Amino acid sequence: MLKEILSISGKSGLFKHISQAKNMIIVESLLDGKRQPAYSHNRVMSLGDISIFTDKEEIPLRKVFAKLQEINNGKESPYEDANAEKLLAEAIPNYDRERVHKSDIRKIFAWYNLLIEKGYTDFSEEKEEEK
Repeated sequence: MLKEILSISGKSGLFKHISQAKNMIIVESLLDGKRQPAYSHNRVMSLGDISIFTDKEEIPLRKVFAKLQEINNGKESPYEDANAEKLLAEAIPNYDRERVHKSDIRKIFAWYNLLIEKGYTDFSEEKEEEK
């Protein structure tokens, strides 16, 4: 599920991949449902490709979301800037505090809350389709 959810630099919120054209992709905003193009020069990242640094390894974002979902009983996280690092440490006790910045933590919670609000609650590992 997270493979189809995209972050586009310079644009707020998250987007769902709708279709592909020659030099762009068509995305739909999860915030307002409007469709728009994202061109090849935009920095587009799939949430399925994002990982969080820890002291030993990198943890896929889906595992972080799954842990937050477990901690919050499937509901949105009561996030505030003051307690952000504490909440993330509860989900990932060994996250790398030097490489994971406050802005990254804010994005993690904003994305998690938006996904939960819009009904995207399956953070399990995606299976590759057999060909």
